[in-house]
Amino acid sequence: MSQEFAGQVAFITGAAHGQGRATALALAKEGAKIVAFDVARQLEYPGYKLGELSDLESLQLEIKELGGESLIYVGDVRDDKAISAAVEGTLAQFDRIDILFNNAGICFYGLAHELTEEAWDTMLDINLKGAWLVARRIIPVLIKQQSGVIINNSSIAGLRGLGRLSHYTASKWGLTGLTKAWAIELAPHGIRVNSIHPTGVNTPMNDGLAALEGTTTQEIAERSAGNLLPVPWIEPEDVAQAVLYLASPRARYITGAQFVLDAGLLTR
Repeated sequence: MSQEFAGQVAFITGAAHGQGRATALALAKEGAKIVAFDVARQLEYPGYKLGELSDLESLQLEIKELGGESLIYVGDVRDDKAISAAVEGTLAQFDRIDILFNNAGICFYGLAHELTEEAWDTMLDINLKGAWLVARRIIPVLIKQQSGVIINNSSIAGLRGLGRLSHYTASKWGLTGLTKAWAIELAPHGIRVNSIHPTGVNTPMNDGLAALEGTTTQEIAERSAGNLLPVPWIEPEDVAQAVLYLASPRARYITGAQFVLDAGLLTR
């Protein structure tokens, strides 16, 4: 049976769990070689549990069991040296990069006037600057190949405002803007750039945020989602399928677009 991404290489940030992990496995099942990049340690902010090295190692084992190949890298998307090392290692092993899924990101609540400068900077540095730092090292590879796809994981917050999430919203609107600008710059090189905009997704981040808020994931979903379809959230695998479609030749004429998978939330 043919595999849609056989011979291609996908570089995924925030790959240890959640949306990044689901996407890595979905692409691997379709023949892609996976480069999984994750901070794999706790950060002082936002404070909830992030991925660990063991998560990356188990992901690599799962991909191997699928008959696929992968590389894992521990690194922060704010660390240009770590990014450069991962890109260089990828090229040394696989000789190319075809897909970049800029997925790494954090979320945390706070009223705009009560946020600390550190909280603001951390949110923007990881969610927005981090995506640029990674792309800055991978775009030259794609230009040399005259092909490739970049998919930025934004949010419904990249298309509307959300209370108590001004710094998160600013970072996600920034990703939408980067997507538009990169699509213009890279189209002459045969490179497509799109952003995806999920509603709430059922990932470990939900548990972490709920614990910090002193509530449950269900309560947060019920008061914040507003999905038209009767679900509190979507699954990481739903996001993965959107990424697979946008990365595939089936979406060959889609660039600079915002792909919404929101269970109808934005229609309200």
